[in-house]
Amino acid sequence: MTPDLALTLSAVLAIGIGAQWLAWYLKQPSILFLLLIGIIIGPVLGWFNPDQALGDLLFPFISLGVAVILFEGSLTLEFHEVKSHGRVVQMLVSVGVLITIAIAGAAAYFLFDMHPLIALLFGALVCVTGPTVIIPILRNLRANKNISNVLRWEGIIIDPIGAIAVVLVYEYIISGGSGENALLLFGKILLIGAMLGLAGATVLATLLKKHWVPEYLRNIFTLAFVLLVFSVSNHIEHESGLLTVTILGVALANWPKFPKDDILDFKESLSILLISVLFIVLAARLDLASVEQIGYTSLILLAIIMFVARPLGVWVSSMGSKLKTNEKLMISWIGPRGIVAAAISSLFAIRLEEFGLAGTEYLVPLVFIIIIGTVLTQSLTAAFVGNLLGVREPSNNGVLIIGSNPVALTVAKALKEHNVDVLMAHNNYSNIAKARMEGIRVYFGNPISEHADRNLDLIGFGHVFAMSMDQELNSLSELNFRHTFGKQNIYRLRSAKDKNKNDRQEKDEYYQSPWLFSESVTYGQLASMIAKNAKIKVTNITENYNFEQYQNDNPNYVALFMIDRNDTMKVFSSETEGKNIKEGTKIISIVMDSEDPKGERPTPSGAQKEQFQKLAQKEKGMS
Repeated sequence: MTPDLALTLSAVLAIGIGAQWLAWYLKQPSILFLLLIGIIIGPVLGWFNPDQALGDLLFPFISLGVAVILFEGSLTLEFHEVKSHGRVVQMLVSVGVLITIAIAGAAAYFLFDMHPLIALLFGALVCVTGPTVIIPILRNLRANKNISNVLRWEGIIIDPIGAIAVVLVYEYIISGGSGENALLLFGKILLIGAMLGLAGATVLATLLKKHWVPEYLRNIFTLAFVLLVFSVSNHIEHESGLLTVTILGVALANWPKFPKDDILDFKESLSILLISVLFIVLAARLDLASVEQIGYTSLILLAIIMFVARPLGVWVSSMGSKLKTNEKLMISWIGPRGIVAAAISSLFAIRLEEFGLAGTEYLVPLVFIIIIGTVLTQSLTAAFVGNLLGVREPSNNGVLIIGSNPVALTVAKALKEHNVDVLMAHNNYSNIAKARMEGIRVYFGNPISEHADRNLDLIGFGHVFAMSMDQELNSLSELNFRHTFGKQNIYRLRSAKDKNKNDRQEKDEYYQSPWLFSESVTYGQLASMIAKNAKIKVTNITENYNFEQYQNDNPNYVALFMIDRNDTMKVFSSETEGKNIKEGTKIISIVMDSEDPKGERPTPSGAQKEQFQKLAQKEKGMS
């Protein structure tokens, strides 16, 4: 490798990671920035020419990159997930896919005089959306549950299904597409892909489940195994490798007790690195002359996909469902195309050039225009359209609770009873199990792990309550979720240890989130109140009964949160306690009655006394 090539690749990697950071900072899909930057440094400014820089390594690099992307995507296709997310999602990833392929393919055929098989391939390419482009849009949209659930699960499930459809169409084209010999070759490719994929899944699952591969080698071993199976399949039958690794991923996704979570964690890190370079390389190869040649006709095709294919697929898929008209319209508007389309179209275009089929040269520029057009248009207008249709939530009201102790569970139950979405995340199995039994959504595991980054569904959540008795976990959670939620929406429950902080620590504004409920309220205080049979009390603030009177009537209370006239939850904290409480607001507090009806203080049971003593001892030990 020459020094110039090393410098070029290092610069591309640095620019790619910079694009990923920019996407994270602006909370937008990363593919938009990667493609735009690749186009700018490639065909626009001429700073980077992938064909010249990589030479003979270009096609193997793209092939192996696409293989990894397809394997990772197919590793998420669990058949039971398809069945468990409602009829609308099932229809969108089946009937909806077919409608999109048919309309997009027919439009490309007539507008660009494409060969029918290339038009069919184009239709298959642009039927695929994906979670990497959908989720950032959903977080900014703040749509209601019906819309968010449909769009999120459609994106997750359709990614591998669409990839399978694309690969099958491609394999049919390279087999010759017609005639007895072509059908035999297509059948041979399918057979080899299925046999090697299933055999590879059996070998890999056996090796990992029986612990014949040490823990520290599992991820890199899987990567090497996938690339080897891909290459062996291509060696046995030309171009069968992509189908093989796709079947391999699907088989492992549905293999009982296969440890795929660890593999996905590693693959996600690898994919960020791979995608950062791959998509800049692909975009830098874009031929601007082809873009100019297709001109405004490409915008007509974009409009047909956005305003005909997508809405028709959604309305047919949602027939007989409980979705309202405005919800169907919102789902129809959100359908950005993503990573699979960009990666596979570029690879296939290189391979299909030798077949000389009409329209092959338009494949990449058209797919890129569809990706950039849908992502840019829909990410910028989603909030406006949501407001217009009246499907947006007034705010991200949901609460992510870090911790699963009795205090956290009491607060979670109070929130849930007032229709606030709650998600408890912690690694204490017995406490998490109790929360699940109360009907509360839970995440069992470390809430700041890579696994949590991939599996925590935070759409609709706008607040974090750090309530764990592990103060280090609370601090790390504050830092981890600061960008996602904003510093002002992260609250930490004070402990005795926090109360003893010195002045220097108190003045460190960057690390200090608002104290939950009040600056003076501590975990030990709430645990003591709960152990002594304190009750959750709901009080309406009216013209004749203001907050000051409420305070006078309840000398031993802790205000938790309030619900305003618009059913928006607002948290009591060190920055907001007792401020701007208007008429029509409900105050939800934990209240200790000073006396019972007989004039006596309530006496906790033996079990409650024991629980309180344990909590008090633990609190004392943490101080």
